[in-house]
Amino acid sequence: MAIPLLDLAAQNLPLEEEFVAKFREIIHSSRFILGPEVEKLESSCAELSGAKFGIGVSSGTDALLLALMALDIGPGDEVLCPTFTFFATAGCISRTGATPIFVDACPVCFNIDVADARKKITSKTKAIIPVHLFGQSADMDLVMDLANEHGLKVIEDGAQAIGSTYKGKPVGGIGDFGTFSFFPSKNLGGFGDGGMLVTNDEELYNLAKILRGHGSKPKYFHKFVGGNFRLDPIQAAMLSIKLPHYERFTENRRSNAAYYLEEFLKHDGFVQAKESDCCCPETKAQPAEPKITLPVVYEHNGHIWNQFTLRVHGEGRRDALKAHLVEQKIGCEIYYPVPMHQQECFQDLPPQACPIAEKLATECISIPIYPELNTEQKYLVINSIKDWLALG
Repeated sequence: MAIPLLDLAAQNLPLEEEFVAKFREIIHSSRFILGPEVEKLESSCAELSGAKFGIGVSSGTDALLLALMALDIGPGDEVLCPTFTFFATAGCISRTGATPIFVDACPVCFNIDVADARKKITSKTKAIIPVHLFGQSADMDLVMDLANEHGLKVIEDGAQAIGSTYKGKPVGGIGDFGTFSFFPSKNLGGFGDGGMLVTNDEELYNLAKILRGHGSKPKYFHKFVGGNFRLDPIQAAMLSIKLPHYERFTENRRSNAAYYLEEFLKHDGFVQAKESDCCCPETKAQPAEPKITLPVVYEHNGHIWNQFTLRVHGEGRRDALKAHLVEQKIGCEIYYPVPMHQQECFQDLPPQACPIAEKLATECISIPIYPELNTEQKYLVINSIKDWLALG
């Protein structure tokens, strides 16, 4: 039995009739740019993220870029961001002409190491972008304390974390801006690219909304040089159909994660990461290294499990496990094989030490966690990894 990393058809096909009916409705309306479908999704996503305002945009990447533009980040500025994340976070900083300053990762939750961020602040630092990686919130109290202390703007990159929470607060609505992605593989995935920018600041909302449409208000009168960052109403409508099911999708992911953790921990060679070993509160304790370390959910977080990520210890062993899983036709992926500070396009920047991220890049591998994963499939995933461990 082949088990994919993600089965989009299993989630989308049961809603096919609703999708097709809505698609026909939009065709007949001939309203193909913005409009009520986008406004409906904007309102829903703002509520989901605990924000007052939402702005539908063309991708999660463009949400980040739009946030940076609205905050007037540009040449000469520095922005703190994790090195252990997807390229878009750092790439958008560079596109504004600002300089990404790469921050190391926590070995337990994989999120930004705020203590390391503090060490890298200079007089040029204007903002910090915590990424809520794999569906679990970064330590937003520490991020906000640091930002307030140094007068920094905060953009929450929630591309993988819409609907997750930090101490009961939805992510996205805590900083100055929150950004989300509706890329098909995300927990709330569309049928192409799409994204959302949220904020509680009405002035920033109004500015970002103008910048979304080439900086014009009214039409053809351009106050700023903006971009074409509009979300298509077809994407918005499809996402609005999926949104009422999103809580069930999330609970299924959580149930799958709990099953994995319970079953893996019955066997030698697996331990679960400990919240007490988190580097975020200033100390960087190193957890003991068994053969495989399982992820942990911090008690104060509502994890949505965009990924279930293992740390496979020992030189070359992560890649060996991947080869085994591929041979067994079990979907897996490495997030992320090269930290941002080691990417070729950033080699003109001063060297930035991020040793934990470099280690994670050689150890991390993600396995199927999608909501429609059934018990038999989970059993096969678990036993395939157990069998690999037994081989030594």
